[in-house]
Amino acid sequence: MKTIGPEEVHAALSYPALIDALEETFSGEFSMPPRNVFLLDENSDTHDAFAVLPSWNTSLIGVKAFTYFPSNSEPYKSLYSKILLFDRAHGEPLALVDGTTVTFWRTAGISGLATRLLARENAETLLLLGTGNLATYIIRANASVRPLKRVLVWGRTASNAGKVVDQMNAELDGIEVSVVDNLEEACGQSDIIVSATGSHEPLVKGDWVKPGTHTDFIGNHHADKRECDTALVLKSKVYADSYANCFKEAGEILVPISEGVFTKEDVVADLSEMCSGSAPLRQGDDEVTLFKSIGMGISDLVGAGLAYQVSVKG
Repeated sequence: MKTIGPEEVHAALSYPALIDALEETFSGEFSMPPRNVFLLDENSDTHDAFAVLPSWNTSLIGVKAFTYFPSNSEPYKSLYSKILLFDRAHGEPLALVDGTTVTFWRTAGISGLATRLLARENAETLLLLGTGNLATYIIRANASVRPLKRVLVWGRTASNAGKVVDQMNAELDGIEVSVVDNLEEACGQSDIIVSATGSHEPLVKGDWVKPGTHTDFIGNHHADKRECDTALVLKSKVYADSYANCFKEAGEILVPISEGVFTKEDVVADLSEMCSGSAPLRQGDDEVTLFKSIGMGISDLVGAGLAYQVSVKG
């Protein structure tokens, strides 16, 4: 059985190849039982947890397991994650893959896939909210599927936004990357808006978003928190990565439902329906689209599987 560490994952994965693999999987047959998250000591305030996410498709079986120990201090990390792959045909163990690195790649890959499916073909300006570990991956993924000319980066700490900008300007040819501090103005200039922050209050407002914009919300996993306001939801065609996940954890959708102005039936489609062609996507240049992503175990399987395939080929 092969062991694939973080550096091998980075060497094996690329955009848009990972986006292609994600789209192929979501358009076909796959199974993804609910993830299980276990608190290791329910009588403690540590919140230490262990989680298991199983999934399989026609070629692979996988299980992602991770531990979350938020109080850890150096030299320990707060999060450790591994993905175990098996051959679907015979059940043979194939590889143990670094799950943390795959998670960065596949999370941004889903953002790129949503942009491929929902953004205008001529979208040229991306606004990214958030400067964490995902930031550079999100920019790369979106740049691989649309002819971007400008990327605007917003963060609560200007120096962190500057680091993302410097890295991307050194890496990307033909794309101007810059820091912005006026969110309202930046939203009005953007064709694609991706928010990957830890904010519990709306950052993107419907009144700021111009016709034809595609928006994508990644950061929030709380039923009563959100990265955008109700006005944006109501002016958008709304899509979800997974009905089950979003109706459980996505405040962007659940808060408007609780307000009585939006319903579950108003969500146009989930990602499998979007990729299989069974649901309408963008139907006009003036439509505003909104994609809400919580994260799905099958995406980990795809990312780990592609890393394994590339590493085996050498």
